[in-house]
Amino acid sequence: MKLIIKDLSKTYGNGVKAIDNVNIEIGVGMFGLLGPNGAGKSSLMRTIATLQSPDSGSISFGDINVLEDKMSLRKVLGYLPQTFGVYPKMSAEALLDYFATLKGVKTKSDRQTLVKEVLEITNLYDVRKKNVAGYSGGMKQRFGIAQLLLNNPKLIIVDEPTAGLDPAERHRFLNVLREVGTNSTVIFSTHIVEDVKELCNEMAILNGGRILKHTTPMEATAELDGKIWTKVIERDDLESMEASYNILSSNYNQDNTLNIRVHALEKPASDFENAKPQLDDVYFIALKEGESVGA
Repeated sequence: MKLIIKDLSKTYGNGVKAIDNVNIEIGVGMFGLLGPNGAGKSSLMRTIATLQSPDSGSISFGDINVLEDKMSLRKVLGYLPQTFGVYPKMSAEALLDYFATLKGVKTKSDRQTLVKEVLEITNLYDVRKKNVAGYSGGMKQRFGIAQLLLNNPKLIIVDEPTAGLDPAERHRFLNVLREVGTNSTVIFSTHIVEDVKELCNEMAILNGGRILKHTTPMEATAELDGKIWTKVIERDDLESMEASYNILSSNYNQDNTLNIRVHALEKPASDFENAKPQLDDVYFIALKEGESVGA
């Protein structure tokens, strides 16, 4: 099933244009929606999830007209928002059984089978008797995935799921998402470039409510072959370098010098070296070009 968004726009009462004429098609697999905080990612996710209505445009998922038939979409939707409510002092097993009841799984044996399955998928089975309120941040995020899997969703939306997780928890969470994202359409919204690089086979960069680039991580970096250059400079020289070159990023070295990455079609100067493109480069270029277009 394919998610098709056409001419979608949303402006809030305070005048902020959160979604600006978005057109995109998303198929089965892991899709990364990458953008800085405040780019409009959560607004787009909430609109797709039928939690708010756009001012104009259309959304379809398979044969479902999402904006006109919200209940049909919700039956096949799994949604993990950026923040969710405080959990009661119930075990993961008991709480999932309760959620399964709400989702229409009537017999106890069916619920037990389903709950065991989603706990195993999310690597929470060994802590199923523990209160969810006492889970770590990463465990709570994996529990969020477990509860959305109860209705075998065809469309899964996860909004900034790794924000605030330590490296080990983030790695475990991404592994869970990778496993559940093989047979469903999964939209993974994040401002962390590394998450998209590790997880997604397709991506879009969003800022100011607009899609700046729709591509794959592999194609995007291949486009920059021979166009990324590096040079080590003194920290005090950064301002003058920024005036002369299109600097994408700069990182400190141990000796307090800076390693700069520059986007240029040809070698900027004899003391620059060609560098292998990274997805971060793609991201920074798209944001810079988007700013110049929007200016």
